[in-house]
Amino acid sequence: MSRRRLMLDDSSDEEYDEQLDDDALIAAAVLTAGAEEARLRRAQARLPSRRYLCRPQLLPNPRRNTPWQALYHSQNDRAFITTMGIDCATFQYILDNGFAHRWNTNPIPRPDVHSAGEPRLGRRSLDAAGVLGLVYHYLTSAMPDTALQQIFALVPTTITRYRTFGLRILRDTLRRLPEAEVRWWASAEECRADAELVWVRHPLIFGAIGGIDGMNLLTATADDPELENATYNGWLHGHYTSCILVFSPRGVLKGGVWNAPGSWHDAKVARPIYKKLREQTPDGYFIVSDTAFPRGTRTIAGRIEAPLKSGARLPQDRAQRSSLLARNRQLVSFRQTAEWGVRQLRSGFGRLRLPLDINDHAGRSDLLEIRSVYMRIWEEAEDNDIWEDFEHVMFGQLRRRDRVARFHHVVVE
Repeated sequence: MSRRRLMLDDSSDEEYDEQLDDDALIAAAVLTAGAEEARLRRAQARLPSRRYLCRPQLLPNPRRNTPWQALYHSQNDRAFITTMGIDCATFQYILDNGFAHRWNTNPIPRPDVHSAGEPRLGRRSLDAAGVLGLVYHYLTSAMPDTALQQIFALVPTTITRYRTFGLRILRDTLRRLPEAEVRWWASAEECRADAELVWVRHPLIFGAIGGIDGMNLLTATADDPELENATYNGWLHGHYTSCILVFSPRGVLKGGVWNAPGSWHDAKVARPIYKKLREQTPDGYFIVSDTAFPRGTRTIAGRIEAPLKSGARLPQDRAQRSSLLARNRQLVSFRQTAEWGVRQLRSGFGRLRLPLDINDHAGRSDLLEIRSVYMRIWEEAEDNDIWEDFEHVMFGQLRRRDRVARFHHVVVE
């Protein structure tokens, strides 16, 4: 009897275990189905807010009757400068001197296309002029891709692929244009010519051949803690990419350092500039910085000059003090030219207002290289009154809004 009862108990345990397994499978199936349903519902909820346009919402043919085609065929300088930052002649010059050839002879990079294959120009949505226009619309504005889609009648994947390839061939084209070269002063005669140009307006600072200033560009944060620490600037309390620019009094970019980590001190970033001043600049010539910029080591003493700092000790002699302050005012006035150059780069290239992609080192470097070769000569665009009366403006209303105003030294008698 006890043996039969033991067999019944064993059979009940097995049935109970099977029931538990079945219940577990049902629960797992319910959870899986519920998770899939939740995913589909979230995707459906996001669908109306996805920020891109499909072909039915765009013009049918990217090569006919698009806003870009209307702009390009107008050949209007004002319209070109407003939308792309360059006039018609400059646009055509870049197109004819390498850009069109590279677009027409190279396949667009794709995983399923051989890099040495023949390009199929007839299958492309845009010609060389259209891609150059797309790149400049992108560089000179902060517009989203949906706006580019409407202007060029392209779907998102085509916008991304054409823009990436267009930026690369524009970079390669500019590298071979003599007008786009960033070149340091090559001779004493060139230094003397720029120094005389400065001396005409600022007769107390003969020997100044240019101005230097830094530019910090907002950069997206990185998931990698080391990258995040490298780009964090404690002075600005944010993540930045640092650049240093040197301008001549003609408004020409003469040298620079690009794409440095935002955490680096200016003295470290500026080492290539210090080397050029020490090895490639004739004696007696210098560049002007603001008071916050490090002026290097003793090996380049006198090669970088700056206005007086607040609290600087002045001569007791009244005549010497007046002479020193007069020269200081002219240093402040001339130093502003470098800030004009930095401001012009920022205003001319709206893409720099958006955070740079920390994970795209090559793309970030290309963007900074492309924008560095376009500098209009601001002296031709400004009235002479701005130059002649600038020191009064600088020491007036503008000075109260200058974030480095505390470094200026003013004596009131």
